[in-house]
Amino acid sequence: MAEADIPITALSAVTVGVSSMARSVAFYRGLGFVMRYGGETESFTSFHAGAGYLNLAHYPERSAHWWGRIIFYVDDVDRQYRRALDQGIDPEFPPEDAPWGERYFHIIDPDGHEISFAKPL
Repeated sequence: MAEADIPITALSAVTVGVSSMARSVAFYRGLGFVMRYGGETESFTSFHAGAGYLNLAHYPERSAHWWGRIIFYVDDVDRQYRRALDQGIDPEFPPEDAPWGERYFHIIDPDGHEISFAKPL
């Protein structure tokens, strides 16, 4: 079978490095993510994210740093924005409609990773 005949069928998970698992677990729980595995005192934690997972990894021998953006689709962007505000999280800007056809906003997690919540218009 040729390489082109083996399609990628799904994204299973994204894993980001964190400097404090307890702080990051509290942050993502506050945004409504449901933990599947791990926890505040573990070196690896996994949260449900639709059909896939958002993983947090704390490995002191590696440094956590900004590497890009994770975009999560939600049913109601404005409600997710209010939820972030209610948790004391300060998004970079209020939800807005983008010319590419999504309503979205960004927040920065405790380790500087950019998280975006969006919904197609």
